[in-house]
Amino acid sequence: MEELDLLKKAWKNDHSFTAFDEREIYAMLHRRSSSIVKWILIISILEVALWLGLGLSVSQDDYMSKMVPGWINVSYIALNVLNYAIVLLFVYLFYRNYRAISTTASTRNLMSAILKTRRTVQWYVGFQLGMMGVGLIIGMVLAYNYNPQTEKLRELLGDGNHQGWAILCVFAAIVFMAVFIGIAWLFYRLLYGILLRKLYRNYNELKRIDTL
Repeated sequence: MEELDLLKKAWKNDHSFTAFDEREIYAMLHRRSSSIVKWILIISILEVALWLGLGLSVSQDDYMSKMVPGWINVSYIALNVLNYAIVLLFVYLFYRNYRAISTTASTRNLMSAILKTRRTVQWYVGFQLGMMGVGLIIGMVLAYNYNPQTEKLRELLGDGNHQGWAILCVFAAIVFMAVFIGIAWLFYRLLYGILLRKLYRNYNELKRIDTL
């Protein structure tokens, strides 16, 4: 932000160039905001490609088709299709926000587009974390009920004399989910949080210009 800071100082010290400097600052904030939203769009596309590649590379034929009932396979496929459809919708929204920020010529419209982009990213992260939680729960339930390697565990927990083990297993599963989702939240906070903080700084600068 050094270039912007120098321009702001010159603006404050010499009021004869107020209008010119205001246009310069707006143009700079406009370019920066457009660049940030473009990176958000690029990262979201790369993320979709990564998850899709991982999903295609992991073969689930033996487990999903042979070990679980057919209706679960259909439900699993439907859930994946719904998940990717919603994620692609978010990517489209990111693209639309990028176009809105890139083409606007109004300070108020740019501020509105910045706030809309921040909300969209927050909804996106919330959706992704929610789907991770749902996926973990479904995966644990399927593994417990249909994986042959958990047969001894099912027998142990099915015995009324081992209620303590059942509680311990449930607690361990909850802790695992909390840790996994916590790590994912930190990842998203680092990945998108830095960009959103820069975007919000631009919003505050635009707000100052608009009130002058």
